[in-house]
Amino acid sequence: MAATPQIGQPHRRVDGRQKVTGQARYAAEHLVPGCVHGVLVTSTIAAGRITHLDTAEAAKTPGVLAIVSHLNSPKVPGYENPQPDERVEGQQFRVFFDAEIHYSNQPVALVIAGTLEQAQHAAALVRVQYEHTAPQTDITKGLASSYKPKKEKDYTRGQPQAYKTAPVQIAHEYQTPLQVHNPMEMHAAIAEWQGNQLTVWNKTQAPSLAQKDLMKLWALPKESVQVHSPFVGGAFGGASRIWPPEMAAIIGAKVVGRPVKVVNQREQEFNMVGYRPRSVQRVALGAQADGTLVGVSHEAFGATSRYEQFTERILHPTKSGYRCPNAELTYHLVPLDMSTPAWARGPGETTGSFALESAMDELAYALKMDPLALRLKNFAEVDPEGDKPWSSNYLRECYAQGAEKFGWNKRNPTPGATRDGDWLVGQGVAMGIYHASRAKASARARLLPDGTLLVQSATADVGPGTATVMTQIAADASGVAPENIRFELGDAAYPEAPGQFGSHTVASVGAAVHDTCVELKQQLIKLAFSMPGSPFAKAKLADLVADSGTVYLAGHPATGRTYGDVLRQAGQPALEVMHESPEVPEKGEKSGKSFCATFVEVRVNAHTREVRMSRVVSAIDAGRIMNHQTARSQVYGALTWAIGLALMEDAVLDHRFGRITNHDLANYHVPVNADMPLDIDVLFIDQPDTYLDPMGAKGLGEIGIVGVSAAIANAVFHATGTRVRELPITPDKLLGMA
Repeated sequence: MAATPQIGQPHRRVDGRQKVTGQARYAAEHLVPGCVHGVLVTSTIAAGRITHLDTAEAAKTPGVLAIVSHLNSPKVPGYENPQPDERVEGQQFRVFFDAEIHYSNQPVALVIAGTLEQAQHAAALVRVQYEHTAPQTDITKGLASSYKPKKEKDYTRGQPQAYKTAPVQIAHEYQTPLQVHNPMEMHAAIAEWQGNQLTVWNKTQAPSLAQKDLMKLWALPKESVQVHSPFVGGAFGGASRIWPPEMAAIIGAKVVGRPVKVVNQREQEFNMVGYRPRSVQRVALGAQADGTLVGVSHEAFGATSRYEQFTERILHPTKSGYRCPNAELTYHLVPLDMSTPAWARGPGETTGSFALESAMDELAYALKMDPLALRLKNFAEVDPEGDKPWSSNYLRECYAQGAEKFGWNKRNPTPGATRDGDWLVGQGVAMGIYHASRAKASARARLLPDGTLLVQSATADVGPGTATVMTQIAADASGVAPENIRFELGDAAYPEAPGQFGSHTVASVGAAVHDTCVELKQQLIKLAFSMPGSPFAKAKLADLVADSGTVYLAGHPATGRTYGDVLRQAGQPALEVMHESPEVPEKGEKSGKSFCATFVEVRVNAHTREVRMSRVVSAIDAGRIMNHQTARSQVYGALTWAIGLALMEDAVLDHRFGRITNHDLANYHVPVNADMPLDIDVLFIDQPDTYLDPMGAKGLGEIGIVGVSAAIANAVFHATGTRVRELPITPDKLLGMA
């Protein structure tokens, strides 16, 4: 009588119909009575201060209700008395706080009017004069002024500079570009004040966290702040904190006493709501003649704003990726006249893995050794950072299955030796590693007499299918069929949950959903055992089973009572359970990581130097896969991002003005269907890791991108014999090839 397990099944998205029929409400689409529109006026300089702000003409135009700036903005308690932030060190940007300009396109005023068109027209009439200071926005020219961040320490094991003692050495500098999230849904918010009650409909990856941030900013208790974000049209890390558009809407709503909607323009997505910062990295490796690593040095420089210290995990792949007794890893920040960066999919690990995995490929050629064999030679049996056992590690299986599917053993090892007409063919490989942990999370489950189950948690869904997977987890844990389960998220009023970032949503929120539904099932069994006239009164409580929507005696399904019958016979209108599941920290007894091995084939045109992806095999160890259909889609998305990072994406700064020049989707190139290889294979090892959570899941969202840009660069070298160490790999960087 046991139901078919739902975890692992390729269920279609439970919210798919809402999305394709337009019923899903995104941040700017909520219908709030009396809502008016706000349009931001932004700075034309990157450094300096406002000397004069003239709103007279704009204020006279029809429909204008108010123009808010530093001259008349209401006080924000959190701006006057800033509270420490666990995520970013320093003072966050304070909207309309003073006349200082910290970055180009900084909000300097908000025009509020009855219609969007009226607000746009009036915003164009606001005149601002500045005292200009020459900006510094070039990380390569700011390396000398770099400093050590407070939240990311240098790391050493064994002897520093030990690589210099090895018989075979390589040492090179690698650079990654400024990359912009550019989700389909731009950042937006609708804010409403009712007395001291603040309600915000916004785009966030973390409703609970957004609520806490707003509580601190406005000195309000939890019950006075509501955050609603049921649907998010892509985020990738860019909706992980409160940004200027949200604060502008909240300030504007306080000024006019009506709900105010603010929606970013596409140009403002480039530097107002976070981006992947540019990096400069220097990696040196030393090895014995047989490929055994002797030492590694990894020096990384990341960009940040002048008012905050943004750090990311650039060095983490190097800390744990390979067995190596000696490592010296340093990380510095370069302060620039730009807005604060943000976490971008695979934050830090994606950036750092490009340098590390490119360097490993270069070492393999220096050793005259197969790049895959070099990686296997230095496989880490335990986590080198702390010598802790892995919670699980199937990286060897990723290498083996990926290589077999790809046909790696057929690869001609000589660079530039394989040609197909006008196309030079190259093949490359890289390893990926990303932390897997579990945060504290809560969920609520409510069983109704009609047999339906409502499960709620204040998590988010930025696209991977959270509601679908949580429905599957709830179905297995509760014994309720998935079609009778509704999972609700995206509201800070629901039980507290971590944000959807760091690849821990399934492990964290999934564990809470699982534990809550298991507890509900146990309570239902007890209720069936003790209800008036119970057919189970003469049995032992331990003999009762709840499954497939029915409570029955083990081995005797004919004794069953449906869940609804149990509630009705017990006189219960509903059965509700709320449960909090604990964290499993990354730095616990075991080291939790997800792993991948990516094999790619590229074709480089011998005449135009155009690079085309032709094949990809991505083999992934992410624990037990909850839903193969949605999981595969996540990896497709990660590969798309990786192709963009490796071959196309580069937010180009005009350093004279500190302004991004290609600030739209016409000139900032992202992969389209024609850029994607037709041959993509995603292989899941699909082995459970029950150290992290009862379902056996590890993080999946980020691991699919880590290392892929290096695999592409390695394939380009194999095709051409030209090593490109600065992304993106555009044709001009290959002009010198033979």
